[in-house]
Amino acid sequence: MRALVVTRYGGPEAMEMRDVPAPQPGPRDLRIRVQAAGLNPVDYKFRQGVLRLIQRPTFPLILGSELAGVVESVGSAVTRFRPGDRVFARVAKTTYGAFAELACVDEALVAKMPETLDFHEAAGVPLAGLTAMQCLRDELHVGPNMRVLITGGAGGVGTFAIQIAKWLGATVVTTASPRGEALVRSMGADEVIDYTRQELSDVLRDVDGALDLIGGKTLEQCFSVVKRGGTVVSIAGMPEPQTALKDLDAGPRLAAMFWLASFKLRKQARAHGVRYRYKFMHPSAPELAELAALIDQGELEVVIDRVFPFREIAQAFAYLEKGRAKGKVVVDMREE
Repeated sequence: MRALVVTRYGGPEAMEMRDVPAPQPGPRDLRIRVQAAGLNPVDYKFRQGVLRLIQRPTFPLILGSELAGVVESVGSAVTRFRPGDRVFARVAKTTYGAFAELACVDEALVAKMPETLDFHEAAGVPLAGLTAMQCLRDELHVGPNMRVLITGGAGGVGTFAIQIAKWLGATVVTTASPRGEALVRSMGADEVIDYTRQELSDVLRDVDGALDLIGGKTLEQCFSVVKRGGTVVSIAGMPEPQTALKDLDAGPRLAAMFWLASFKLRKQARAHGVRYRYKFMHPSAPELAELAALIDQGELEVVIDRVFPFREIAQAFAYLEKGRAKGKVVVDMREE
């Protein structure tokens, strides 16, 4: 079968298309004929080696973090699925494997696709949707009468986060460029800050919590606009000790490394009386099923920026790495 393989850490030259053996399912696995796969920053960050402290892969490795497809066969212990089911999944963080014609995924990570979506749309849901849900509900505890800041609202995670925060009952403030303002307002944003000409710290005060999707200076400014006692959650900053202990089930050594790496950010947060948390999402079939239900009920819309054919996946990576995508970038994995 054809697959996109990364052979080492590096730039685009570290990836290549190869013919590789088809994967064989274990007792708890579904073998899925992949129809579409979502492309995410974590994919090129993995290739670049940014995650090497967290993950120690054996190369060569098939890239890809999320997929939608049709169940081709099931392992002997699988109970919830059968061949022919249309499914989607955020694949295991330790194995990747979505950028291939076939993928084996543990049943515990898979849910049936929303009935109202096609494969392209469904492939764009798992990673971004789960990230937004877990950050907002599990870490920020978003609920009615809260005012929440979401930076980078026009991106893949941002478009889900705005909608989920509104579904949870919050008032949403987001940042966007003039090009992205109409999109974030259509997602439900109540206030939009134009980051091309306004500084967060100049125009915003006393939000109950913040979800940072940008990092850098934007993350640092989040600390000054959240109420004392509130929380800033980021997926673009520096991992902190709870990332190792809670998200990665790692030991004290990695926690200590993250303690040092995040010291400056945590010090800035303490100076403003807020808590800093870096969130590394986890795959979850029950939460995927919840997202599917919200989509079928009309509560969530999937925003697709562009769909690339599998043969042009290198161009898809280059496009995503420019950081200008509005919504999700998806790869069509079907033979033409």
